[in-house]
Amino acid sequence: MSQTTITASMSFAKNEMFLNDKPVDMNKGRTKTVISLLQQRAQDFKDENGVIVIKKNEWPNYRLRIISHNNFPTAAGLASSASGFACMTAALAALYNVQEKTPGELSIVARQGSGSACRSMYGGYVKWIMGQKADGSDSIAKQIRPASHWPEMRVLILVAGAGPKKVPSTDGMRATVATSELIQHRLKHVVPKRMELMEKAICERDFKTFGDLTMRDSNQFHATCLDTTPPIFYLNETSKRVIELVHGFNACMGGIVAAYTFDAGPNAVIYFLEEHMQPLMSLFLHYFTPGKHGGHPTPQDQFVVDKLRLSPVTVSNYEATLNGSHVAKLGAAVAADAGIRQIIVSKVGEGPEVIHKASSFQPKARL
Repeated sequence: MSQTTITASMSFAKNEMFLNDKPVDMNKGRTKTVISLLQQRAQDFKDENGVIVIKKNEWPNYRLRIISHNNFPTAAGLASSASGFACMTAALAALYNVQEKTPGELSIVARQGSGSACRSMYGGYVKWIMGQKADGSDSIAKQIRPASHWPEMRVLILVAGAGPKKVPSTDGMRATVATSELIQHRLKHVVPKRMELMEKAICERDFKTFGDLTMRDSNQFHATCLDTTPPIFYLNETSKRVIELVHGFNACMGGIVAAYTFDAGPNAVIYFLEEHMQPLMSLFLHYFTPGKHGGHPTPQDQFVVDKLRLSPVTVSNYEATLNGSHVAKLGAAVAADAGIRQIIVSKVGEGPEVIHKASSFQPKARL
């Protein structure tokens, strides 16, 4: 989850920003661009009674203090920049009373900070429309279905590497586009068709197709990384063990009931339906609990993060819910040296939410 608090005041000596309590220069790069685009769209600020407190032409007199926090690793391939920029865009839009004049306008603004942030601006199941215009003005995000459309969908995030990536996502994509022949085939012939099939699978709540497309697309993305010169290695040995485990679990279940995907990093995102939470969590805890099989030495009480209390399985009770036959079948297939630092239990959310907007100009948003 990302949470951003923004305070506007004339008493501040300068603009300032903090990310996870560390100062960030907000006056350059992508952050400056997002702030500038929202300031250009600023309207009158009104209090709870609709009384104008700040006129739109008075905003240049105010400085900003932005305080942002993520509860998962930054720059580790877990879309921390996407959630952070989406959250900041929502909070700034609330401060400046920005209203979308055209559908997807705010997603265009968020995209200037992080491409994937455009999708994070809306809840549920969202697609990123490439667009045709050279200036990118028609490259927007659009919600396919709200989270309530498929409420049984659950997500496990297996953190296999918490440090920053050796190759940042933007740099990696530039190199891939410049040197990979496979990426051109993927963009022209594979992605458009998969987008259609994925949207259909979501609308029909067809998990088998959803899961198959999710894993195939993840695999092909990383194939393009290997096809880059020099090759980019985002996955590590633990990532490969997770892939083996998911395929083995699906074989035990007689079909695709769990699906992995990896972005530009080693951390796995596992999709599945609520009915499979117990066996899947038990299996992951069997292989990855700290102190077992050479796993990462994370304190056990910090290993599972389940703020929404979605999982009945915990580090202390997973053995009682473990399916022994699954372990027997998978034992030889999954190496015992795989280490996961943390498991985050979540689900498909509703997008950025403004949780506080006081007349003292302190909008706070979370995602």
